Amino acid sequence: MAENTNQILIFLPVLVLVALTAVGFVRMASGRAAAVKGGHDPAFYRAHLGAPEPEVATAGARHWDNLFELPTLFYAGCLTAFILGGVSSWTLAFAWIFAVLRVVQSVIHMTYNAPTQRGGAFALSVVFVFALWVNVGMTIIAGI
Repeated sequence: MAENTNQILIFLPVLVLVALTAVGFVRMASGRAAAVKGGHDPAFYRAHLGAPEPEVATAGARHWDNLFELPTLFYAGCLTAFILGGVSSWTLAFAWIFAVLRVVQSVIHMTYNAPTQRGGAFALSVVFVFALWVNVGMTIIAGI
């Protein structure tokens, strides 16, 4: 199954998501900095109390939060596949498709933010992260 696949290749889509997370951090920080520069009370960021932050700052923060939700299953699946030596072409395909869909979702979210399109990319990414886990689960069961 995975014996002919370079196991380290599973970390390429992981690196894509790590890079996306770095971009998300910059986006959040720049949105908040712009909000403060534009007159938003910096004390808001102590406890998030007071007048709500501007939409651009909120969108950046929400995007940042999203990168620590569903992708945790992705990271865990990729690491599990690697540790078990179960990285196959299917594992790589599911991982790459998930990573690409997360990039698509992020681009939509951080640009024109069409909820239907963003939601479609999200729903497909859920399907592929679960497909990744079905694939990893088959490796686990095969090893019992």
